[in-house]
Amino acid sequence: MAQDVVVETRSLTKVYRDFWGRKKKTALNALDLKIHKGEIFGLLGPNGSGKTTTIKLLLGLLFPTSGDAFVFGEPAAKVEKNERIGYLPEESYLYRFLNAEETLDFYGRLFNISSETRQRRAAELIERVGLGADKKRILKEYSKGMRQRIGLAQALINDPELIILDEPTSGLDPLGTRWMKDLILHLRKEGKTVLMCSHRLDDVQDVCDRIAILYNGDLQTLGKVSSLVEDAVRLEVVAKKVRESVELRADLEAVFRKHGGELETVGHPSSTLEQLFLRVVDESKARPGRRYLPPAETGAKG
Repeated sequence: MAQDVVVETRSLTKVYRDFWGRKKKTALNALDLKIHKGEIFGLLGPNGSGKTTTIKLLLGLLFPTSGDAFVFGEPAAKVEKNERIGYLPEESYLYRFLNAEETLDFYGRLFNISSETRQRRAAELIERVGLGADKKRILKEYSKGMRQRIGLAQALINDPELIILDEPTSGLDPLGTRWMKDLILHLRKEGKTVLMCSHRLDDVQDVCDRIAILYNGDLQTLGKVSSLVEDAVRLEVVAKKVRESVELRADLEAVFRKHGGELETVGHPSSTLEQLFLRVVDESKARPGRRYLPPAETGAKG
């Protein structure tokens, strides 16, 4: 393995069999991929496509039927390499009657982290995930979004080099989702490598450098997000200080015809619903008491 390759699979295959040894399902079929140091890699696919199986094989929780998986240059079955990995499952299996501080102290002990370091990292991570005001509450009282936050904190308690996130924005509201995506981007700035699975394609597009799409255990496509989503047969032109008009459209049609093209649409760009939501919340914070008043209906009878 090259020095900058953190995860590599070679013809990685997992076949599930029934009690009599008959093939029941090929969960993963000859997967070949490499994840490089310092990148955010997205693993996509519908339910049953092989994403969770891939993660379990990388963590050494499952053994492959054939092929190989390597993490940090070591065979994935070597459990010692997991000391350098942080893992946030889709459903965090945390002890409900511990509070945030006790939870992080417990997981820190599993990594044999010293008491002083455990306390310091627990305090830092609790603030980092926004649970400072709730650190004494038991997890039973947490909302799903709050459990997702403390789950992320436990995944980071050992200061891992590779972080595996399974549906990291599950249970988070739009503000929490934006926070999670910003944190993932910040982890990359710190030199961490992130492997994330998500059904929310907008989240993946916002943060991932490269993606792999699986379907029925087979790798369907792999590459940079920017290249895969680019529509190479269309050209987008953005202008400002101009309004749409019949004359403008006619002039643009003439320009594109001259260059062998065809004008499809002319209109004003739109932002995403997430951008709208965040903008409205920010404006509301800046202007307390701000309210939306519906316009009066024309022709309404008094």
